[in-house]
Amino acid sequence: MPLVALTGGIASGKSTVARRLAEHGAVVVDADALVRELQRPGEPVLSAIAAEFGEGVLTPDGALDRPALGALVFGDRERLAALNDIVHPAVKEESQRRFRAALDADPDAVVVYDVPLLAEARGTGEWDRVVVAHAPADVRVARMVEHRGMSEAEARSRVANQASDDERLRLADVVIDTSGAIEDTLAQADALWRSLLP
Repeated sequence: MPLVALTGGIASGKSTVARRLAEHGAVVVDADALVRELQRPGEPVLSAIAAEFGEGVLTPDGALDRPALGALVFGDRERLAALNDIVHPAVKEESQRRFRAALDADPDAVVVYDVPLLAEARGTGEWDRVVVAHAPADVRVARMVEHRGMSEAEARSRVANQASDDERLRLADVVIDTSGAIEDTLAQADALWRSLLP
């Protein structure tokens, strides 16, 4: 079972690559989806977040108020580190449980961990291959402005708050250049898939 980490900066096209690999039959474990699940009402992670940051990060119905939490941690390295210390261990434990479940279901499965913050979490040890979806920062900023309705300043701030391109690329066994046409990105994902098969 190849275990592949797929990472990339915001608006890098990583999700497009993940979807293509899933179409080929990969078992994709989405780190962002795991985070949302672990932060649901009643989950220990949400309780720990509320204990650390106060009840103001909860909505009246007890769900996580993501904008309120974001306002507290965005741009504050210490508070962001405190949040990561709560969330990252729980995500790691759950992701590894899902990797094992995929292997139990099909020992030949190709498992792709769609993990945007791999460089930030310094998680490099367990992967058979690290794949980086990469587009230059200016391309990603333009995508966020066009497709997500962000201002250029907001988009640049988001890019600046993530690991640098160099930090991500240093982890890469494979780089998928997502700066061109989507057909080019999909062709590279197809080639990656072929390389993962026995």
